[in-house]
Amino acid sequence: MASLYPAPGATTGDSGGELSSGDESGDVGDSPAGPDGEAPKSLVELFEKAAAHLQGLVQVASREQLLYLYARYKQVKVGNCNTPKPSFFDFEGKQKWEAWKALGDSSPSQAMQEYIAVVKKLDPNWNPQMAEKKGKEVNAGFGGPVVSSLYQEETIREEDKNIFDYCRENNIDHITKAIRSKKVDVNMKDEEGRALLHWACDRGHKDLVTVLLQYAADINCQDNEGQTALHYALCAAIRRFHIGMTRKDA
Repeated sequence: MASLYPAPGATTGDSGGELSSGDESGDVGDSPAGPDGEAPKSLVELFEKAAAHLQGLVQVASREQLLYLYARYKQVKVGNCNTPKPSFFDFEGKQKWEAWKALGDSSPSQAMQEYIAVVKKLDPNWNPQMAEKKGKEVNAGFGGPVVSSLYQEETIREEDKNIFDYCRENNIDHITKAIRSKKVDVNMKDEEGRALLHWACDRGHKDLVTVLLQYAADINCQDNEGQTALHYALCAAIRRFHIGMTRKDA
């Protein structure tokens, strides 16, 4: 199977899922490097805008695209991968680490251009010249599930709660008892096809994820949109990562 992305530094057309590393107007790839090989200011500014815009696109991106973007963001902000490989059981962390490690000594400029290209591919109508709205919510208009945005955080009476409400609240004791009593199938789904594992991953409840996996939750289970729990986990992790970096840079 052909790679979803071109080799580092390559530029291609818009067909076949391949991505161009430069701006369509030509002002990114042609920008001169700064002193000591630093990325040009125009590229840095465009990258920051792309990173902000991605917060509204994470749900429409594939798992491979999210890993691709995460790795390049880390390469720009941190540099070469400098952390130990996560444990085998940390499947989300391990995949993110491997994606970052695979970049080797890629330059920040190259990583920025490749990052921008993917964001443009995800939203061809994105106009970098338009300022991003502050505090913009995740956009559900592009399609795909947006659990955190669609699910209202209203207070639900105890007698009205279902197993998915307890999952959202990270009530591990209640969920464990329900599964042990056979009253709840660990792989049961809601009306959107989301299993308990989808919800736990979306909310970042790692301890609950571990418990569900111990009770044989299906990690390959797909929702009605064909997304697995790992996709939800990556979406949530990248949302938290970008929001955290945005607050740190503010």
